[in-house]
Amino acid sequence: MRRKSALSNGTVGVNDAAPDGELPTSTEEGVARRSAVAEEQAFLDLATARRDRLANHLQVELSSEARDALERARQRMLRQQHEELRRAREGLVFGRLDGLDGIVRHIGRVGLRNDSEDSEPLLVDWRAPAARPFYTATAVDPQGQARRRHIRTAGSTVVDVDDEPLDGTMTAELVGEGALLVALDQRRTGRMSTAISTLQREQDDIIRAEATGPLIVQGGPGTGKTVVALHRVAYLLFTYRRMAEQAVLVLGPSPRFLRYIAQVLPALGETAVVSATCDTLLTGIRVGRDESRLLAEIKGRALWQHALANYVTSLLPRPRELKLRWEGEFYVIAAATVAQALASAVQGRPYHRARAAFAEQLHHLLTDVVAEQREALMEEMEEGFEDILARVDRSMGQDHHSARTPTGSDIDGLLSEEEIEQIRCRIAEDATIARFIEAWWPTLEAETLLGELLTDRTLLARFAPQLSPEEITAVSTEPAPWASSDIPLLDALADLLGEGDAPQPQGEFVADRARRQRSWVYGHVVIDEAQELSEMQWQMVLRRCPSRSITAVGDIDQAEAAHRHTSWAQAVQAAFGDRWTAAELTICYRTPREVMDLTEPVLTKAGSHNTPPRAVRSSGIVPWTLTITPAELAGAAAQAVRQLQQRWHGGMVGVIAPADRVAELLGVLSDVPVLTATQSKGLEWDATLLIDPQGIATEPRGWNGLYVALTRCTQELGQLILTQQSPHP
Repeated sequence: MRRKSALSNGTVGVNDAAPDGELPTSTEEGVARRSAVAEEQAFLDLATARRDRLANHLQVELSSEARDALERARQRMLRQQHEELRRAREGLVFGRLDGLDGIVRHIGRVGLRNDSEDSEPLLVDWRAPAARPFYTATAVDPQGQARRRHIRTAGSTVVDVDDEPLDGTMTAELVGEGALLVALDQRRTGRMSTAISTLQREQDDIIRAEATGPLIVQGGPGTGKTVVALHRVAYLLFTYRRMAEQAVLVLGPSPRFLRYIAQVLPALGETAVVSATCDTLLTGIRVGRDESRLLAEIKGRALWQHALANYVTSLLPRPRELKLRWEGEFYVIAAATVAQALASAVQGRPYHRARAAFAEQLHHLLTDVVAEQREALMEEMEEGFEDILARVDRSMGQDHHSARTPTGSDIDGLLSEEEIEQIRCRIAEDATIARFIEAWWPTLEAETLLGELLTDRTLLARFAPQLSPEEITAVSTEPAPWASSDIPLLDALADLLGEGDAPQPQGEFVADRARRQRSWVYGHVVIDEAQELSEMQWQMVLRRCPSRSITAVGDIDQAEAAHRHTSWAQAVQAAFGDRWTAAELTICYRTPREVMDLTEPVLTKAGSHNTPPRAVRSSGIVPWTLTITPAELAGAAAQAVRQLQQRWHGGMVGVIAPADRVAELLGVLSDVPVLTATQSKGLEWDATLLIDPQGIATEPRGWNGLYVALTRCTQELGQLILTQQSPHP
């Protein structure tokens, strides 16, 4: 809201925050804070009332029946606006900027117009350019701002405020540190929440970066990679409205992860989003088996893109003379003509689209041959029976009842364009011709083709000569049911074949249509845990976003997949070459300093050359260890979990263990998640119980996995160390 600021009546400092719900009791400080809270409560009430009026107005608009396509499009837009307002009940207002020019702007989940004719909005959308100083202004670079205020709310009540002067008298490392640390200290719920009130500058820079090409964001544990990725989606959809017409694809590492983030984008008002994993991108195809790391690594290599393209090309028909039967007569199309038609049909087209193009050309070619033969026959008839035809013509001229306007072959033996088109239509509809085309250029299925290739060593050696004999032997096994590494190969084949998507009913939102169609082209793709993607999975991404408007976030030091790359340059070389932009998140907000101090030697053993992110908060809880024997594991784990749950009541406790220990632990720990290091990626809990860290380290890429496992907690880390000897008292 555009109004004058009154900073002279006292400033509530960043470090003056009292516990939630408790305002300071000292006279001067307490009065200032209570006054600030009351001021913001009045504004929140005003904004809430305005939100309700707008939502009610939209509801009335939506109650009318749409009569045409234009009206239906308008109603879809209004319905999206209504949904955005409906979801903005919680945290409607969370910030305020007081400009050096005396102008005050409130920042919120959505933008709200003012009741008056004033062009300044009542509430500025957090994604709007005017809101950016809320995340980026500092005392060194105030960007025209005198003060930033974080407003903490619970439902419709203002709980507290944190003020940060930006007039050069104070230098803070973090923007709104008080509000950020309060958010980090809150109990985990098992669902990710929005972070629009506490985004930091390096995060906001990435969120608002240009979307013209691949952006690869490196960030260690707790740096807010996922928060940045999801808020970037919301920002892009708000800023580039055309992108919303194409939808945005969000790729995550697992269904568990997608459930964890499921509330974030809807809470930000975004519906033009499809969430998936690489394994679920192909409609109707499901992963049905695990596969060895060796096979996963081999099938993930970029060489398969070229191999599959050559494989499909080999299945195209070869030019030859074609002899076709139509309406009882045989017609011949010369080999040279067929070769020319094939070349014209194939040029750059997928297999089935080339087939359709050739079929259309064949109909025309056969029509020409039929027409030529009929015209030749009529010419022969006219030469042999000229006087008979003359008498017939004279008699037809005398009989006015049978008279008609002569056309085409009636006049000169040549077929008219209309007659030729009638022949072509009959040929196109002829079942015999259709059967001939199907036999000569058959319809193919990606699943059948891949199964044949992967079980035939001769074919593998021919089309994937880069593979060694040992690798060919490893690959040439029964492929069904499909493994995760088969999905990108199936996707590549489906693209090369050009399988058409079946017509789909129009969904309420663009995302409904996009998720049903394999060939949908998205406006932008966001990838979380991108370091896990194989080269063939990157190709899946490119097919869905040929514009390369892609944001990929991850930590190369947390890579656990079977591929061999250890740097981002290696990871994306096959997909992007050198044409990508790098960004980095350097500050760890989630994981406490006490835990991050344990990670440097683990990263060294993982072969990392990166500097670990710098933790900016301390939980005050030193990580603890307990040494036990394997026989004591079940009881010790159950007891440790109970103690952690008591200490972090209302929050979340998670257990991470080596893969071969998970089944045993699930039998005694039924009320907490028990995961491998890989499964825990991207998740966070108040407290983590890490079981047998040395066992995790011995797994493939185990030191990377241990790095993941160590950094899942926001408060407390406990470790159960297994030994074959009885532990000392």
